[in-house]
Amino acid sequence: MKTHADGKRNSCETCGKTCVSQSALLIHKRTHTGEKPYCCETCGKGFGSQKDLLIHKRTHTGEKPYSCETCGKSFSQQSHLLVHRRIHSGEKPYSCEICGKSFIQRSSLSTHVGVHTGEKPFSCETCGKSFRLWHVWSRHLRAHTDEKPFSCEICGKSFHEWHVLLRHRTTHSGEKPYSCETCGKSFGQRSHLLSHRRIHSGEKPYSCVTCGKGFSRKKTVLNHMRTHTGEKP
Repeated sequence: MKTHADGKRNSCETCGKTCVSQSALLIHKRTHTGEKPYCCETCGKGFGSQKDLLIHKRTHTGEKPYSCETCGKSFSQQSHLLVHRRIHSGEKPYSCEICGKSFIQRSSLSTHVGVHTGEKPFSCETCGKSFRLWHVWSRHLRAHTDEKPFSCEICGKSFHEWHVLLRHRTTHSGEKPYSCETCGKSFGQRSHLLSHRRIHSGEKPYSCVTCGKGFSRKKTVLNHMRTHTGEKP
């Protein structure tokens, strides 16, 4: 009821978005102004809200206060835990109106819709290249600037993306949290486990567009396709 009553008073003049409170409206306005008054004392990165800064600090400390009751996996953000729980429940609340396919996350649905529309909303101002996925666009921008904002606290090595840093950390800890249910072999990265499982299942999801030959790994099919194109990068 407060949201409806204060709607007009807490509306953004720039985009018209309504916020629950004046403080929430102030934080929202920073998305337009670019103001980032809260800075990380470790890396200097700025944020529009204290909450975002707190979440960011966990990338340095490795803190993951939210744990899954089913499998014990931990997360740095509560929203990530809520999405993860759907893996166990099988819930897929976001459905495509065109083909009916369902997804765990709203962002996954938004990405999927682009397959039907061909839309590529993210453009690089440097080279003009367009992308359908935000994270691919973000990674591409760093290729121009060579920015590597995620650093390993142990060896100092820097990376373009946070998830790559997470994978790198396992090389120091020796941790192999992902185990194959069939043979028991363990892996430091989930992607390696997924690739390994195909040895048992015989699945070959990646096909050559020229000859149709199937492969279990994307990297392998890309290498194979060069036998047709003659490319030698």
